[in-house]
Amino acid sequence: MSNPALLVLYGSQTGTAQDTAQRLARQAQRRRLRVRVMPLDDYNVANLITESLVVFVCSTTGQGDPPDNMKNFWRFLFKKSLPVGSLSQLDCAILGLGDSSYPKFNFVAKKLHKRLLQLGACVLLPVGLADDQHDLGADAVIDPWFASFWGKVSTLYPTLSGMMPLREDEPLPPTYTFHFLDDMQEKEEVQLRIPMDQTVPSQSHPFPARMVFNRRVTEPSHFQDVRHIELDVTGSNIEFAAGDVVMMRPCNAPEDVQQFCQLLKLDPETRFTLSPTHNTAVPARLPQPCTVRHLVESYLDIAAVPRRSFFELLSTFATNKLEREKLAEFSSAAGQDELHNYCNRPRRTMLEVLADFPHTTAELKVDYLLDLFPEIQPRSFSIASSLRAHPNRIQVLVAVVCYKTKLYKPRKGLCSSWLASLDPAQGDVYVPLWVKKGSLKFPSDKETPVIMVGPGTGVAPFRSVLQERTAEGRTANVLFFGCRSKSKDFYFRTEWEEMMEAGFLTLFTAFSRDQEAKVYVQHRVRDNGELLWDLIANKNACFYIAGNAKQMPASVCDALKEAFQQAGGVSAEEAKQMLATMEKTGRFQSETWS
Repeated sequence: MSNPALLVLYGSQTGTAQDTAQRLARQAQRRRLRVRVMPLDDYNVANLITESLVVFVCSTTGQGDPPDNMKNFWRFLFKKSLPVGSLSQLDCAILGLGDSSYPKFNFVAKKLHKRLLQLGACVLLPVGLADDQHDLGADAVIDPWFASFWGKVSTLYPTLSGMMPLREDEPLPPTYTFHFLDDMQEKEEVQLRIPMDQTVPSQSHPFPARMVFNRRVTEPSHFQDVRHIELDVTGSNIEFAAGDVVMMRPCNAPEDVQQFCQLLKLDPETRFTLSPTHNTAVPARLPQPCTVRHLVESYLDIAAVPRRSFFELLSTFATNKLEREKLAEFSSAAGQDELHNYCNRPRRTMLEVLADFPHTTAELKVDYLLDLFPEIQPRSFSIASSLRAHPNRIQVLVAVVCYKTKLYKPRKGLCSSWLASLDPAQGDVYVPLWVKKGSLKFPSDKETPVIMVGPGTGVAPFRSVLQERTAEGRTANVLFFGCRSKSKDFYFRTEWEEMMEAGFLTLFTAFSRDQEAKVYVQHRVRDNGELLWDLIANKNACFYIAGNAKQMPASVCDALKEAFQQAGGVSAEEAKQMLATMEKTGRFQSETWS
């Protein structure tokens, strides 16, 4: 049997599955295999019947949903009209990337595995279920899974074992080549353009929304800086409903851009064009020509915590003995605990790693920048306003991420810090954005009561739905809101009080630090069991949770089941079943993040 061509298809939301797919593709190149790697939605799925060897690398998003760049593939694959044996020629393997703190852990990979078997594909090895919660992260599963995969492939294709693989320390060719332009060539300024056509803004064509205001809504003495931000989307054709999310792609901090250019001895004003070294498209988001500043500021994720693949690639450039040994250790399976202590635990950034390895950084060839650094990923925020109350506006509630680790410099969230730094009082500021359907769906029936549990910034989507329902005259609205202190982080307090006075809202609050015993939203849910039982059992109410995924969602569910037992007189098993039925029928929904 001749050597196969490997196809690696990925579904990735935050870039981890893409990075893993590219890692596998590099291993294939070292084994001298022909390999293609691409997002699932860029691949013509009808061609699957002609492929011989395919690896699917998929993450799971939200409540068990496929990532955005595999949604079309997903719809096609689950068509009932597909013949049962249509993929009988296909050898394949599935690697899932997930997080076991979410209820639907690796749901997409498991469901894909089942569907491919139904369609007759030969699955070469058990589905890999990588877990972010593992002490060593996803690599604890990925490494042995890769080893098993290559073992299977060499059994299937014995001729591969006769080929001499490339050495691990030998650099592979870069994906792109940079061509620097001289100053005489005509300059074209890179800027945000307001689209003149009538397209709806999307990831490839975001809308530059003018920032109207950027207000801190926590008391100045409070440890957490939270911003209420309004953006003007007039003329964008953007429409959204309560529960939808706005997507934004942040920029790197000016001081980081400057340090990066200094470390790599790059002039930020230099312009270049890119040409692919093999069958790859030039990234659509990069203009041609492009300045180094634009590339570093808007595209390369230099402030991210590096993955292991970063060290694998970096080690191929190292000539300094000490640095080469350290990079090789961080790249090896045995060195993962050491890498975790160096990078993941203190949240050290790629930029800081470059500064720690000055000799290797000096050896870096610019052509490899797009192989080394991932693209900045968009961030999503629940929309905290309704078009009914605020026409042509999108409002968000953003907690600015800033915390200390053992490193001297505080760690900062890229997007929240970037947003917080923008000041519309200093002149016009534009934020490129687009809108996406959220996972929360609210009832269209006017009489259906809505119960919402939204501690902290989790209240954002509920402000949107309350503004919508108030405008429609719907009064059966119950909100459980929790924060640390009534005087420091009680978001939208005045609005809630006005809604209560007008008869549109029943509000229960939990201020965890305002008394000796900590009180959380789950305690308030438990205390109001009679009301909740009446609304859910007798009035068909829908129940929603939004907020941090740590303990809160599970604690609220436990409190709700207790309320069912005490107020409704049902058994523990019946209460559990009730909640499961509500979830199945869309009457219980949650949107949580870690």
